[in-house]
Amino acid sequence: MLNRVRRLVLSVTLVATVTSHNLVPAQSTPIGSHESSGVTYHHRVSEVRLVFFATDERNHSVNDLQKNDFAVIDDDAIIRDFRSFSRADLINLDVVVLMDSSQSVLPRLAQEITDVQQLISQWPWRSGDKVSVLSFSGIQTHLVCSEDCRSSFSADRIYSLPKGGATPLFDALKKAANILNARAQPDVWRVIVLFSDGDDTISSASLKEAVGTIQTSEAEVYAVDNGISERPSNGTTILKKIATDSGGRYLRINDGAVNIFKSVIDDLHSARVVTYALPPADTDFHSIRILPTHNLKLQFRCRSGYYYPAGSAIAY
Repeated sequence: MLNRVRRLVLSVTLVATVTSHNLVPAQSTPIGSHESSGVTYHHRVSEVRLVFFATDERNHSVNDLQKNDFAVIDDDAIIRDFRSFSRADLINLDVVVLMDSSQSVLPRLAQEITDVQQLISQWPWRSGDKVSVLSFSGIQTHLVCSEDCRSSFSADRIYSLPKGGATPLFDALKKAANILNARAQPDVWRVIVLFSDGDDTISSASLKEAVGTIQTSEAEVYAVDNGISERPSNGTTILKKIATDSGGRYLRINDGAVNIFKSVIDDLHSARVVTYALPPADTDFHSIRILPTHNLKLQFRCRSGYYYPAGSAIAY
């Protein structure tokens, strides 16, 4: 009888100390524990980590932003009580550059490669930063270099990979986001720099699925439109949506590598990060907006939302 009781207590202890798994957009932070009869219960509350950018009426970065200058609207919840508020320019970067090498952009592939080389060589990298490059064409996404592209990227490598054919844009975006998600860390800012004309012709994933995966990875997408037409096209609309929903920017390759580089670097130095307790919701998707509280001329840019299972705000 005594042995049976001991086995029962051991089983309860093992079950009670197993921690739950949380999706990337919400981080889990221990806030306390309770001990009774040798059994430890871990109480964990999830929190949202949001990278955003603030500009004034002239589209200049706001350097003196205070946490009482804005409120986050998470679905119907108004968030003013932030667990933390800080600048993001001191955190490390994990960057994935996605290069469209399909048939429709082959005439501009050389310019694309030159711009990527300039971005990689001129970026003020820190020792802990990572940069990877992928190209996509036909039905596949091809790895050019992983994490160490500052030293291993080369134009010859791009030209040696398959080119032309169809455009699996949405599949490539999902792969890039999953790569970032797999090695996600709280103190790393995740960025996708996409060079494409925005036209997808063969992906198994939909635009909605691609955007959802990006939002789950918390990556900002800087979509560089390398299409021929100067007029808005369906591809332009798609690139703008991808950039806007992720909190990134839409750019044109005709702006030149210097301006593309400057846009990303300006964001890097002006980004803010807030964290707050995950509010309850009836659906898995939380929409996000940021609104000014005092100066109504302030404008804010962030991802449009994130996914978290309804009812999972607190795990025991």
